[in-house]
Amino acid sequence: MIRKATNADIEQIINLLHQVNMVHYQIRPDLFKPHTTKYNEQELCKLLADDSRPIFVFDDNGVLGYAFCQITEIQNNILLQDAKTLYIDDICVDENARGRHVGKSLFDHVLNYAKTIGCHNVTLNVWTGNDAALSFYKNMGMQVQKTTMEMVLC
Repeated sequence: MIRKATNADIEQIINLLHQVNMVHYQIRPDLFKPHTTKYNEQELCKLLADDSRPIFVFDDNGVLGYAFCQITEIQNNILLQDAKTLYIDDICVDENARGRHVGKSLFDHVLNYAKTIGCHNVTLNVWTGNDAALSFYKNMGMQVQKTTMEMVLC
């Protein structure tokens, strides 16, 4: 059910990207534009060919969810320990498939993948106001690593 995404999945992934964008737009219309996506078809084609940015899909007679990942490594840094990190850039479950453990399955798959490639940790960002996502990630065992703060000036 969970596999690496292919070019054949792009149309369904774009539909899910629209759903994620609208969640973010509803939370922060001062930052996000409505009815658009983070990536277009050409950008997705490039991402799918990049081994350092794997995309996993939950496929059950159609893509019901995805996890966009990015692998980064710190080596020989004067301050930080050497570490490989898997960053979850984006995760989405189709609004019609929520409550069917698609998100948990994707998250567990990403954790197992990160372990198999020797990652020290898995990280992600959650927008303040996205309470459902924050609750989900806490239930998965994630903890706050750092906090980004802002002061809106206009």
